[in-house]
Amino acid sequence: MKKKLWFSLLVVAGIAMVGCSGQKEKADTEKEDKIIKVASHIPSTVEVVELAGKNIEDGYKVELVQVNDNIQYNELLNAKEIDANFAQHEPFMQKFNEEKDGNLVVVQKIYNAKVGFYSKEYQDVADLPEGAKVALPSDVSNEGRALAILDDAGLIKLKDGVGFNGTIKDVVENPKKFEWVSVDLLNLAEAYNEKDIAMVYNYPTYIAKVGLTPKDAILLEEKVDERFAISLVARTDNQESDKIKALKKAMTSDEVKELLETKYSETLTPAF
Repeated sequence: MKKKLWFSLLVVAGIAMVGCSGQKEKADTEKEDKIIKVASHIPSTVEVVELAGKNIEDGYKVELVQVNDNIQYNELLNAKEIDANFAQHEPFMQKFNEEKDGNLVVVQKIYNAKVGFYSKEYQDVADLPEGAKVALPSDVSNEGRALAILDDAGLIKLKDGVGFNGTIKDVVENPKKFEWVSVDLLNLAEAYNEKDIAMVYNYPTYIAKVGLTPKDAILLEEKVDERFAISLVARTDNQESDKIKALKKAMTSDEVKELLETKYSETLTPAF
C-alpha cells in the first residue's frame, strides 16, 4: 500500500510539474507576443521608434533593432525575424520586393525628408561649369528622384512621362554636359568633399555628417512626391495584426508629430 501511495504521489507531482511548465511556456509566449521588434538606423527614425515605444498602448513593448545599412532592415523583415521597419520610402521598398521576391508593404507614411543638391565650391546652380561632375545615388529609386529635381529646375530634360522613375539613360537633354557619378547613398556625404565632384544629391541625415542642413543646399526638391515619404513598413501577412495597428497608432501620435515639427523642422515635414 505504501508503495502504491508513494507512486501515486509521484504521478500527481509529475502532473503538477508538467502543468506548471505548460503555464510558464504559455506565459512566456504571451509575453513574447507583446514585443514588437522594429528595425531602424538613422537618428530621426530611431528617435521616432523610441518615442513610439514610450507611448504605445495595450501592454505592447517596442524593441528597437539597430542596423547599420540599407539592406538589413528589409532582409530581417522579409525573413520574419522582426515585425516592422522604419527606414525607407515606398519606391525603395518596392525595388526590394522585385529583386528579393519580398512581400513588404507600406503601413503608414510618417515624414517627408527635405532632399536636394549640395556643392562645396559653388553657391548657385547657374555657376556650375560645363562638364561638371554630379554625384547621384546608385539605387534606381533615389536616382530617379534626383534626376527629377534637376529636370524640374531646368538643368536637364528627361524623356516625357518618366517622372520620378527616370534613369540616366532617360536624360534627353543635358545642356551643361554634366558627368554623372553613381555613388552608394550612404557614401554621398563623403563625395561632397571630393575635389572633382561639383554637386552632390543627398538626404538631410547623411549630409549632416559634414555639418550641412537643407539650408545649405543649392537646389532643393520643390515638388514633393508622397511616395517618397519615410514610412512604417510591415509584411502582407502581418500588416493587419494587433501589433502593427498598435505600432501605427503610437507612431502617428501627437507626441511624434510634435517631435518632427520641432526638433526636425529644418530637415523634414510630417506626412500624417
